[in-house]
Amino acid sequence: MEVKQSGQDFLAYIQKDEPVMKNLTSICKKNDIFNGQISGIGAVNCIEIGAYDLSSKKYLRKIYKEIHELVSFQGNVTLKDGNPFIHAHITLADHDLVTRGGHLFEMKVAVVGEFIIRKVDSNVYREFNDDIGLAVWCLEEK
Repeated sequence: MEVKQSGQDFLAYIQKDEPVMKNLTSICKKNDIFNGQISGIGAVNCIEIGAYDLSSKKYLRKIYKEIHELVSFQGNVTLKDGNPFIHAHITLADHDLVTRGGHLFEMKVAVVGEFIIRKVDSNVYREFNDDIGLAVWCLEEK
């Protein structure tokens, strides 16, 4: 992984066979990014995505081992339990150019992974919401 800072932005090149979420989280911890926005593109594999089912309060998960184009990675960074937490959704395309997407748990770079993290000067954090079953944004100060 290579990282370069430019003002409030961090450009991250995640290399072949490296885990994306683990590396992005590491960048956030190392650079004190507690609130931010992340976008990215590339080609990935070993992808675990899901969709949240409110009635069961569980994610329905699916794993794709083969290489897909990472058409879009959109995420945010907030504090959860005192640590940077990345919430990301992705859109993928297979080699027939069929797209699918969902909430990202983890994936590995298969060819290249190019990401931009924009640090946001804010104090947004996450707290568990019993009704939803997830840690959600809190915009008011504690």
